[in-house]
Amino acid sequence: MARILLADDGISFDGTTPEKGPLGGAESSFINLTETLAARGHAVEVRNKCDGNIDHKGVAWRRIDEPWPESADLYVANRGDKLILRMPKARKTIFWTHNPASYMLKWRYLWKLAVKRPDIVFIGTYHATTWPDWAPGGKRVVIPYGIPEMFRAAEPCRDLPPPRAVFTSNPLRSLDWLLDLWVNDIQPQVPGAELHVFSGAATYGSVGDGKADAMRKVLARAEALKSQGVVLRGPVPKAQLVEEFRQARCLLYKGDINETFCLAVGEAQAMGVPAVVQPIGSVVERVEDGRTGHIARTDKSFAEAAIRLLADETHWRTLHEGALSLQRRWGWQDAAQAFEALLP
Repeated sequence: MARILLADDGISFDGTTPEKGPLGGAESSFINLTETLAARGHAVEVRNKCDGNIDHKGVAWRRIDEPWPESADLYVANRGDKLILRMPKARKTIFWTHNPASYMLKWRYLWKLAVKRPDIVFIGTYHATTWPDWAPGGKRVVIPYGIPEMFRAAEPCRDLPPPRAVFTSNPLRSLDWLLDLWVNDIQPQVPGAELHVFSGAATYGSVGDGKADAMRKVLARAEALKSQGVVLRGPVPKAQLVEEFRQARCLLYKGDINETFCLAVGEAQAMGVPAVVQPIGSVVERVEDGRTGHIARTDKSFAEAAIRLLADETHWRTLHEGALSLQRRWGWQDAAQAFEALLP
C-alpha cells in the first residue's frame, strides 16, 4: 500500500460532486483516479478547494488550506504551477496536465519544472505533442483517461434508437458550425431527425463564468432551432447521460485543437454510440474510422456520415457493435495501474 497525495487548486469540487450535477472532464477524471487508487488499497488524500473536509469512497478530501502531510510515496500535482514544489519530501512527484501544454510555457512553470523535474503525465499522444522537446521536466508519460465503469459496464441500447444525434461538449467548440450543418445539410435529408444538445456553462464551474455570455449566445441559437429538430437539453449528470446515450443514434462533434482527450466521444463510444468527427485534435484517438464511427475530412463527408447513421439501420448496427467490442477496453483500473508504475 502506498501513501498517495493528489492536489488541485482549480475549481471547487469533491468526490460527491458528480452525484449532484455536471462536472468537467479533468475534474471527473481526477475523482475517478483517486477513487480507483483507494479501491486498489492505497491510502489516498486530496488537497483542493473543496467546500469542506469529507471522506468519500475511501478518499480523504481536505481543503487546500488545511495542514498537508509531511511526505508521501507519490505526490500528484494537478495542473497548477503553485503545486509543483509544494511537497518537497515526497518520494516521487509527478505533474498531471490536461490542457494543451502551451499554457505551461510561462516562466512560473518553466523554472519550477526545471528545478523539480517531475515526470509529466499527458492524457494522449496528441496531447504530448503540445509540449516542445526543449521544455524542461522529467520523463514524459502518456496515460489516457479511463472510461468510467458506468459507461463501460452499462447495458447498451439493443433496439434501434430513434434518429437522434447528440452533442455533449463545450458549446464554444464548434456547436455553431454543427448547427449550420444540421440545418442546411443533415436534418432536411432525415425527416423527424433530432439533435439533442447537452451543453452549458454549468459543467465548467467558476471557470465557465467568464465565457458564459459567449456560451449563451450559441445556446440561444440552438434553442431557436426547435422547428428544425434541435432540442436544447443543457448539461446533465453522468448517470442521466448513460440513459441518454441509450436513446442516441450517433454523436456529432467536429473536434477542437484544444481537445486533448475528449471524454464526450469516449463515453459515447463505450455505450455503442457511433461518432462522427473531423481529424482535429485528439478526437481521432477516440474513434476507429469505419469501425466505431467516421473521421470525416470535409464538411460534406461529415454530413453524409451523419445522414447515413441516422437513416441506415444496417450501417448503424455495424458501427454500434464495433464500438461496443472495441471501445470498452481501457478503464480507470488500467489508468490507475499506469500511475502505480510511476511509484518509486
